[in-house]
Amino acid sequence: MSLTDSPAAMALSDVSANEEPEEDAPACGAALEAFGEGAEIRELLGRLRAVHGELVAREVAEQRFRVIMNKYQEQPHLLDPHLEWMMTLLLDMVQDKTSPTTLIHLAFRFLYIITKVRGYKIFLRLFPHEVADVQPVLDMFTYQNPKDHETWETRYMLLLWLSVICLIPFDFSRLDGNLLSQPGETRMPIMDRILQIAEVNMATQQLLVIVFITRPDVKQRKMDDFLDWSLCTLARSSFETIDGIITMDGTLQALAQIFKHGKREDCLPYADTVLQCLDRCRLPESNQTLLRKLGVKLVQRLGLTFLKPKVASWRYQRGCRSLAANLKLSAQGQSEQKLLLDSVTAVDGDEDYDIPEGVESVIEQLLVGLKDKDTVVRWSAAKGIGRMAGRLPKVLADDVVGSVLDCFSFQETDKAWHGGCLALAELGRRGLLLPLRLKEVVTVILKALIYDEKRGACSVGANVRDAACYVCWAFARAYEPQELKPFVTTISRMMDYFYLGNSSVFCFLVLHNIIEMRKTEFGGDLCSCWTCRKEVPEGRLRHVFPPLL
Repeated sequence: MSLTDSPAAMALSDVSANEEPEEDAPACGAALEAFGEGAEIRELLGRLRAVHGELVAREVAEQRFRVIMNKYQEQPHLLDPHLEWMMTLLLDMVQDKTSPTTLIHLAFRFLYIITKVRGYKIFLRLFPHEVADVQPVLDMFTYQNPKDHETWETRYMLLLWLSVICLIPFDFSRLDGNLLSQPGETRMPIMDRILQIAEVNMATQQLLVIVFITRPDVKQRKMDDFLDWSLCTLARSSFETIDGIITMDGTLQALAQIFKHGKREDCLPYADTVLQCLDRCRLPESNQTLLRKLGVKLVQRLGLTFLKPKVASWRYQRGCRSLAANLKLSAQGQSEQKLLLDSVTAVDGDEDYDIPEGVESVIEQLLVGLKDKDTVVRWSAAKGIGRMAGRLPKVLADDVVGSVLDCFSFQETDKAWHGGCLALAELGRRGLLLPLRLKEVVTVILKALIYDEKRGACSVGANVRDAACYVCWAFARAYEPQELKPFVTTISRMMDYFYLGNSSVFCFLVLHNIIEMRKTEFGGDLCSCWTCRKEVPEGRLRHVFPPLL
C-alpha cells in the first residue's frame, strides 16, 4: 500500500474535494491586468451635472467612485491611460462659468480621489498650465473660504494646479498689464497674489512655496521678504500649542525644501541667519517627533549649503563611478586596476578652503540628533552625517568619524548606540570610512551585535543589534574582500552567538544576504550555523540549538 493510498491521505483528499471556497476569503493582491471600469466611470462622471444638487444621489455617486478607485490602490499605474480623459471631463465642469458651486466642489473632490490613488506627482503633469490659466485659477482661489472644512479638497487641488502654473517660463510681472483697472482702484500684482496664497496655505501645501520661491524672477524680488516672514513665524510659534505645531511643521518643511531645491548661491546668504533662528526655537526640547525630524533635516540642508558640492577624492572606492571603467577593470589584471582607478577618480583635490563657522554647529546638532529618542530622527541625523562628511576635507571627516565612535560608550543609552550604528553604516556605504578605521569600528560593532541592557523586568537592545547587522551588510557591499578578510573570523564567531540568541527576522535576512554576497569570496570562513538556521522557521528553533551546541 503506497503512502498516497493510506486512509489518512484518502480522508484528507476527501476533505479537500468537499471543501467549498470561502466567500469572504481575501483576494490575491496586485492581480489586476487593466482598468476595466472605464465605461462605468464615464457614465458616472457624465451624471454629475444631474446629481450634484441631490444629497443622496451625490453621496451614492461619490461612494461608488471611491470603491472603484480603491481597487487600484496597489496597482495605480493601470489608471495612467485613462487619467487624461477623466481629468478633461472634470475640468470642463470646473471651467464652465455656468457651473454651480456645488458641482465645482464635487468635481474637485473627484479629482482629489484620483490624485490620492495615483499620486500627485503623476497627476500634476496633466493640469493645463498655460498663461491663460493663471488668472482664472487665482480668481477661483479668491472665492474659497479657508475655514470651510467641507471643501478642503477644492483648495488642495487648486494649490496643486497653481504650483504647475508657476512653472511657466514667463516673468509674472509681464502678466500684470495695467494694474489701474478703475480710477482710484489698484489691482494686486500676480506675484503678490500667489505669494499671499503660498503663505496662507504653507502649513498644508509646501509644493507651491518651493516652485514659486525658486523661480528666477521671484527669488530676486520676494525671497528676502518670504524668508523674513518665515523666520518671524517660527519665532512667534510655540511647539506647546496645536496651532503652533501646525504652523512650525509647514514652515520647517517649506524651508527645508527651499534649501534642498534652490541654488546654493541663492540660499547661501540666508543660511547663517536661518541656522541662528533655528537654534533659538529649541526644537530638540519638543515632544513632537515630526518637528524634531524636520529640525534635523533643515539643519543638514543648511550644512550642505555652507559646503561646496563635490565628490571627495579621498573616499574609499570599490570599483569606479563609471560603468565603462568597471567593465575595463574586469578585463584587466590586478596590477593595472589601481592605475585606472586613479585616472577615473574625480580629482578635485583635497584643497584647503575656509570652512564656514556654521558647519561646526551643524555637525554638533547632527551628533545630538543621533541620540534622539525616536528612530526617524536618528535615521535623518545619520544620513546628514554621511552627506556632510562627503563634502569635508579628509582630516575633518575623520574627526566626524571619531565623534560618531564616541556614541559607543556604556555611559550612553541604547538610543546613542543605535544612532551611532546607523551613522557608521552611512559612512561606510558612501566610502567615507577608510580601511584604517576598520579595526576600531569592527571592535565597536562586535559589542553592538550582542548589546543587551536590562530595564527592570525586561531588556532593550534589539534595535541596536538590528542596526549592527545593517552595518555588517553595508561593509560587505562597500569594501573589497581583502579589506574585510582579517575580521571575518571574529565577526563570524560573534554572529554564531548572535544567531542563537536573537529572534529578529530582519537580522536573519540581512545576514543571509551577507552570506550570499560573500560566500564565493570568503569561502568556508563563515558561521557554521548560518546554513542550518536560514531555512528553519522561528517556531522550530529549539530543534536547531542542540546539534549546534
